[in-house]
Amino acid sequence: MPGEGNVYPERGQIAVQPRASSYSGEYGGGGGERFSQSGNQLDGPITAIRIRVSNYYIVGLQVRYGTVWSDYVGGTSGDLDEIFLYPGESIVQVSGKYKTYLRKLVFVTDKFRFLSFGKDTGTSFNAVPLYPNTVLRFISGRAGSLIDAIGFHWDLYPSDYESC
Repeated sequence: MPGEGNVYPERGQIAVQPRASSYSGEYGGGGGERFSQSGNQLDGPITAIRIRVSNYYIVGLQVRYGTVWSDYVGGTSGDLDEIFLYPGESIVQVSGKYKTYLRKLVFVTDKFRFLSFGKDTGTSFNAVPLYPNTVLRFISGRAGSLIDAIGFHWDLYPSDYESC
């Protein structure tokens, strides 16, 4: 592909990095207020996830980037689950189910862990990065009293945080 491959600065060529970022989504219904955690990725890689689940829906979520938790999005009903990633572990795939609202999320890590939340009903989706060696960097979507829809943003693991 043009711009991807060997770069020869001694020949006067400008160094161009290959593409790494991609987006998967948006999965879910049309309601809720938009949210994006794009600024949170500056705090580091994803290191933990909190998911609030009711009998039928993903009610709310919060993500820890480095050592800093994002703002909580969603509602307050249901049970709150919290999962921490191992140092250096990353999310490399997210699958789930939705109808009008998000019903299930399964995070798959590069350490082959499957972190599952919610109920197994609805339309299935499977989100993976477009480019190799990239990981989940942040989440966006729409939420009100429940998580209406969700999208996943993939990019390279931040080189400044190899030991998180």
